[in-house]
Formats: sequence, C-alpha cells, structure tokens
Amino acid sequence: QVHLVESGGGLVQPGGSLRLSCVASGSGFDINAMGWFRQAPGKSRELVATITRSGVLNYADSVEGRFTISRDNAKNVVYLQMNSLKPEDTAVFYCYASINIRWVINDYWGQGTQVTVSS
Repeated sequence: QVHLVESGGGLVQPGGSLRLSCVASGSGFDINAMGWFRQAPGKSRELVATITRSGVLNYADSVEGRFTISRDNAKNVVYLQMNSLKPEDTAVFYCYASINIRWVINDYWGQGTQVTVSS
C-alpha cells in the first residue's frame, strides 16, 4: 500500500544543479529510512545517499560534498540537492524507502527519474 514517486530529473550542463524530490504515499506504514540510488547503463545500481528517520546520513564517496539529502518526515518526502554535477553522474535515479507495515520491514522503490549531465 506504498508507492514512491520521484520528480526533478532532467538535462543539465556540467557544473549545474538539480533538486530531486520523492514522496511516499499510502497508509498504515512507518518509514525507517529514505534515500536515493542510481543506475547508469551497463552499471549496477549504487547507493547515492540515505537518511534515517532520526537524521543519520550516508553518502557515496563520489557525491560527498556535492549532494545533500534532506527529508520532511511529516510529509514523507525526501530531497536530493545535487550541485557541481558531472557527466559521470548521468543515471536513472531511484527513490528508496525502508518501510514498516505491521512489524514487517520492506524495501520500496520508485520508478526512477533520468538525470543527464551533458554539454
């Protein structure tokens, strides 16, 4: 009964910025953590950033200092501010949530939003 919807992807020049948003909607759930993963063609899906309900942060080394994850727990929304974007950041970005439903922990994924960094 949970689905995640991303928004904010697009085409940006190297050095530019984008802000991604993801909202978790449904009923009868509690969110343990939310975050972002990405997958480039021919590559495995990799962690970008996560944030727990209590605010513990985790960033991939490749984005540390450039990306900032934040959340609004009351609205079940997570954001990813991406600055100083590089061509190697090009990927489909997927929203992630770890959610409890009746004591059971489940992982949920959004459909993805394309981020393309190119001149």
